[in-house]
Amino acid sequence: MSADLLADFPAARAVFEAAEATLPGLRALIETGPLDALTLTANQQPALVTASLAAYRAWQAHTGLTPFAAAGHSLGEYSAHVAAGTLELEVALRLTRRRGELMQEAVPVGVGAMAAIMGDPGAVEEVCAGIEGVQPANYNAPTQTVISGEKAAVDAAAAQLKARGLKAIPLKVSAPFHCALMQPAAEALAPDLRAGPLGQMAFPVVANVNAQAISEAVQVPELLIDQITGSVRWVQSVRRLADMGVDVFVEFGPGTVLTGLVKRILPEARVMNVGNLSQVQEFSL
Repeated sequence: MSADLLADFPAARAVFEAAEATLPGLRALIETGPLDALTLTANQQPALVTASLAAYRAWQAHTGLTPFAAAGHSLGEYSAHVAAGTLELEVALRLTRRRGELMQEAVPVGVGAMAAIMGDPGAVEEVCAGIEGVQPANYNAPTQTVISGEKAAVDAAAAQLKARGLKAIPLKVSAPFHCALMQPAAEALAPDLRAGPLGQMAFPVVANVNAQAISEAVQVPELLIDQITGSVRWVQSVRRLADMGVDVFVEFGPGTVLTGLVKRILPEARVMNVGNLSQVQEFSL
């Protein structure tokens, strides 16, 4: 994750140094693992923020560009706010470490579940509305919606959706994210989010929970609190950016999941990934 950026870009190196100073041991986990420790959500969340911001700052140093606007999927919203200047990197790292711990503690293992549903999101909403304990968690693509909640409720919803001809895929997750079961985590993280400090935003960030472009930092804490139990409206967020005039999307960090989702939402858009040295060096508009 980002290792090849560090030699060439002091800005990327500074991100890793800040991460290590804020959360000692995180840099070694990112660089050498072990994987089972890195993928614990309390480590994975700040690790992904670190890798994403290292790629972003290397790209910015190389190109001199500043985004017109940004969005982040779930955890990625924190990285977007660091890029925009809403949150200091160190604050985001501490928040995401705590966020991961609280989300894991909120629901005992085996109580919750998540499933990806392929098909009409309207059918997903209709079925979830009729079953207590399950809700749409992620609107990832026009025909991909993730549901989350109590295991029995998720299983019941998946069965009904299969009966309607939709495809349901159980997800291997450590907890049922973005549902009402996460309320204890939201309540516990709220004081830290409200404590700030917040900086002036250099560009707007589209919020997960309402797909609105946010330009005032004072609005951000409540939106990030609501995000823990609310749906990630990624389809609506990407379309909001398009409505604002965005036609080039750059995904920062390891992996290309969001690149693929944006292509499905906006086939006409230009979509790129920047996560390693060659991608930064080869970037061109």
